[in-house]
Amino acid sequence: QVQLVESGGGLVPAGGSLRLSCAASGRSFSNYAMGWFRQAPGKERGFVAGINWSGTRTSYADSVKGRFTISRDSAKSTLYLQMNSLKPEDTAVYYCAAGAMSSNRHDYASWGQGTQVTVSS
Repeated sequence: QVQLVESGGGLVPAGGSLRLSCAASGRSFSNYAMGWFRQAPGKERGFVAGINWSGTRTSYADSVKGRFTISRDSAKSTLYLQMNSLKPEDTAVYYCAAGAMSSNRHDYASWGQGTQVTVSS
């Protein structure tokens, strides 16, 4: 399996931006599609964005389309999530995951520990 460590979370005012990173180690990063998920208190973990193994195909939840951008750098074994025009409803713990190109969290086998994103109104 691949080990994943997220970073880049924090407190930001509404309308602001953050970039999350997910550093991968272990098995080859390029073997996996990657995804970002988030979980707010009292809610299930939900899909945010996904990217295929080569970085040529991406998908997004409707709630973040046009505001968030997922990307990957295979040379650095790192996944990114650029988040712009943040809203209070984006507040959650954000997780990166490695697995299949899917919006279903059960299709991902490896998960990071999560990073907190808080958007103040």
